[in-house]
Amino acid sequence: MDTESTTSKKPTGKIHKETFPVIGMTCAACASSVETILQYTDGVKSAAVNFATNTVQVEYDDSTSPDKLNEALTDIGYGLVIDSKDVQKTVQEEQEKKYKAVKKQTIGAALLTLPVFILGMFFMEWEPGKWISMVLSIPVLFFFGRHFYSNAWKQARHGKANMDTLVALSTGIAFIFSVFNTVFPEFWHQRGIHPHVYYEAATVIIVFISFGKMLEEKAKSQTGSALKKLMGLQPKTLTRIQDGKPQEIKIEEVQVGDQILIKPGEKIPVDGKVLEGSSYLDESMISGEPVPVEKKTGDAVFAGTINQKGSLEIEAEKVGASTLLSQIIKRVQEAQGSKAPVQKLVDKIAGIFVPVVMGIAILTFGIWMIYGGENAVSHALLAAVSVLVIACPCALGLATPTAIMVGVGKGAENNILIRDAESLELGHQVNAIILDKTGTITEGKPTVTNYLSTVDCRQSTELDSETAVDRGLLTVDLKSILLSLESKSEHPLAEAVMKYLKEENVKATSLEHFESITARGVKGSKDGKTYFAGNLKLLQENKISVPADLKETAKTWSEQAQTVIWFADQDQALAILGIQDQIKPSSKSAITKLKESGVDVYMLTGDNQQTAAAVSKEVGITDFRAEVMPSDKSQFVKNLQEKGKVVAMVGDGINDSEALAQSDVSIAMGHGSDIAMDVAKITLITSDLEKIPQAFHLSHLTVNGIKQNLFWAFIYNLIGIPIAAGILYPFNGFLLDPMIAGGAMAFSSVSVVMNSLRLKRRKL
Repeated sequence: MDTESTTSKKPTGKIHKETFPVIGMTCAACASSVETILQYTDGVKSAAVNFATNTVQVEYDDSTSPDKLNEALTDIGYGLVIDSKDVQKTVQEEQEKKYKAVKKQTIGAALLTLPVFILGMFFMEWEPGKWISMVLSIPVLFFFGRHFYSNAWKQARHGKANMDTLVALSTGIAFIFSVFNTVFPEFWHQRGIHPHVYYEAATVIIVFISFGKMLEEKAKSQTGSALKKLMGLQPKTLTRIQDGKPQEIKIEEVQVGDQILIKPGEKIPVDGKVLEGSSYLDESMISGEPVPVEKKTGDAVFAGTINQKGSLEIEAEKVGASTLLSQIIKRVQEAQGSKAPVQKLVDKIAGIFVPVVMGIAILTFGIWMIYGGENAVSHALLAAVSVLVIACPCALGLATPTAIMVGVGKGAENNILIRDAESLELGHQVNAIILDKTGTITEGKPTVTNYLSTVDCRQSTELDSETAVDRGLLTVDLKSILLSLESKSEHPLAEAVMKYLKEENVKATSLEHFESITARGVKGSKDGKTYFAGNLKLLQENKISVPADLKETAKTWSEQAQTVIWFADQDQALAILGIQDQIKPSSKSAITKLKESGVDVYMLTGDNQQTAAAVSKEVGITDFRAEVMPSDKSQFVKNLQEKGKVVAMVGDGINDSEALAQSDVSIAMGHGSDIAMDVAKITLITSDLEKIPQAFHLSHLTVNGIKQNLFWAFIYNLIGIPIAAGILYPFNGFLLDPMIAGGAMAFSSVSVVMNSLRLKRRKL
């Protein structure tokens, strides 16, 4: 009895997880082939291809190597770039190269096709024109369009068929048939048939489908720009303090435990903690909040955040790939790659349609050869070619792109920029939507929304509670002092107060003395009197009298998610200002419409619980999460997807990029960060949430248009193919001429385009 244990495909030794750029992929079916080949290679634990970025992430053990993985793919016409140090850069270079190559192919093919088209349409009986067309068609098909034939061959070797197969078959057979008719016209003349050529049909198909490929490659070449910008948040150099002296070093040289000097305006290069100094940091990439955060000794700081006015000395705790920013970059890459490549509907149809059409053409040829009588060969050839010409993929190839092109144009007219056809197709299926708070539901700009002042106590000391608090009772001089204090303040909310006072035409005055008090506010002197602007603690610590009415109002404003700024002289509080990030006018109605259409609405924010509760209550959202990190947002998207939801994510900040990449439909606000707009597939130019229900309705109309187009494309084939095969011949002697078949094919294409254009007249 054999006692040997079976260890096939069992991992041996260490598991390596690497991402490689892939060469030679041209369609979703290619991506599927690469994935399948690698998954069945010995030593490979898993392989996931990202067709959008032309990369594959492979987990493999010590029993194999990148060279062996490359060999496995080289056998079927693909390859890996295995000596790349910077995968992202290599991928971008490859995509750029690919786009330029396809662009060159499309332009070259179009320039040669134009005279062929003119000759074929307007000078079809001119004999020299046929020879000119033949010469011009050869480079179009077999140089500029050679990839269609090589891809079709690759698919055929693996027993598969896609659009490339149908393009190669129909154009190849139309060309060969035309060459035969050009070189041996007497073969048909002897049989009483006038031969026609179809060079223009073959070349136009190549040009149109090449143009579609060019647009696809352009979109793919831009997918890496978001990651490029995220990486741009990492500074290239930093100032390390060694033996008490500052020294500039490259980011790669920094070590955990190093002391780093951060000057005003610089980006934080590593994750760490503050050892010395105080400043405000713009942490919007993490929290999404526009208000900079105060940092003092012992506080944590993160790579990519921006130092405002003060200097800091920090200790590096996480460097390189372990920083929060690097983790965000990595997760955005993984989220973009985790989506299975969506096999286009037309490719799926072509997989069934091509073998069926080929079968019908062969059957037609066989039947005519048996029952065709004395003209069996000519009738068999004509009928078989007519079947292939009428089944040409023009209408099928036009069905999706024309509807998408009109849909994208319609979106642009309505301030909805759509960068990705898949998002337009998926939009109408969305049943869960996640909204970021700041900049999405709210304006993202803190402004003074409330203002309340007290009467100067020197004027009256006997005021009842109703008149003790009133609007606009601060004198112009006092407002000038407040403006002067805030204009010198480093606090991020000072800008809002300054803007508010300047709108009231208040002019700043000169102060005799000014002092900034960390974590409290500012104070200054004018005409021998001291004035304060800051938080309540500032007043309490300086034993300044605070009227009960003002205190009560300030408490109410705080509960409404407003930040309260106090203004006082050395004796008493003079005024309070409520600062708030205002909710956009359209937010509530848009959220109501989404809920009425059956979409679950969630709000995620990096802001505090109190503010989140106040905003969600005002706009009618019952499910919200506060104080969430970027990774929490993407995890929330994953959780909903695992429950079977089609999830849309709407955001405007770097902190949203991870969740945007993970979601099924990603929507960025037009005023948001470039990175959010690069990751998202839909951008709302006006940042108006009312555009989201419109985008979903546009998706519904577009998908309906695609379905109608496919119906028209198939109804012609359903009627045309049997007629082309000669089904009417036994009854009335009618045999479809390939030229009429070409006309019917063109008419089906026109009907598809006309149907797509109907969408332009629809209202959103």
